[in-house]
Amino acid sequence: MKYYTLIFLFSLTILGCQPDPDPHIIIDRAIKAHGSDNYDGSHISFSFRDRDYTIRLNGGEFTYERSWEDSLGKVHDVLDNQGFIREVDGSRVSLSEEDQQRYANSLNSVVYFTLLPQPLGDPAVNATYLGADTVKSVPYHKIQVSFDQQGGGTDFEDVFVYWFHQDKYTMDYLAYEFHVNGGGTRFREAYNVREIKGIRFADYINYTDTLHEFSLAEYDKQFKANQVQELSRIDLENVEVEPIKPPSIAAKQPS
Repeated sequence: MKYYTLIFLFSLTILGCQPDPDPHIIIDRAIKAHGSDNYDGSHISFSFRDRDYTIRLNGGEFTYERSWEDSLGKVHDVLDNQGFIREVDGSRVSLSEEDQQRYANSLNSVVYFTLLPQPLGDPAVNATYLGADTVKSVPYHKIQVSFDQQGGGTDFEDVFVYWFHQDKYTMDYLAYEFHVNGGGTRFREAYNVREIKGIRFADYINYTDTLHEFSLAEYDKQFKANQVQELSRIDLENVEVEPIKPPSIAAKQPS
C-alpha cells in the first residue's frame, strides 16, 4: 500500500514540476488559427462606426486607409510605411506633428484590434504565460503581453492579457490597460465570429470594470462574477477580403 502511495506522490511531484508552455508558441498557433496564411497579399475592407477602412498587407508593405464625410468634406486618411497623410476633398491637409501622430494612432488602433492576434508576432512583443483557466466552462491559456520601447510604437507602455482556447487556439477574450485620455482598462468578449476567405473576424462586447480594484489578469474572474459593465459594442460591418490586384500594365507606362 505504501508503495502505491509513494508512486502517487511521486507522480504528483513530477506533474507539479512541469514547465509552463512557451507563450510564443501558443501565440504562433493562435495566429495560424486566425488565418495567418491568408493575410499577406490581401485587401481587407470593412465599416466601423460610420467610417470605411481598408487594409493592404503585401510582403512587409502595408497601407491602412480610412474615409468618411463630415462638415469639412470627404476626409481620407492614409497610413503606410512612409508615414501618415490626410486629405480633404482630394487636397492634402497640413497637420501639426501632434495631430499627425494622434490621427495615425487612432487609425492604427482600429487596424491593430481588427488584425489581432496577427500583430503579436512582432519582435517587440514580450509574452508571459499566466496559467490555465476556464471561462464559461471552456479551457484557456492566459498570456500577458507587454512591449519593448524600441519597436513597440507610441503606446509601448500598454499591457494586454489574452485568453486563447486550449484546443482551437482562438482568441475569445482579451483585456488591456491603456494610458491615453486618462488611462483605464477594458475587457472584450468575442461574438459573431466568422471566417472570410480564410481569415477569422469577430465583433466584441467591450466591458469596463465596476470595482476599480483588481489587476488586469483578474478580469476573467470578475467577468465570471458579473463585476464588469458593458460599455460598448465593437462591430465590424461589410467585411470583405480580396487579393491585392497588381498594378495594370497601362498604369506602369510613362505618361
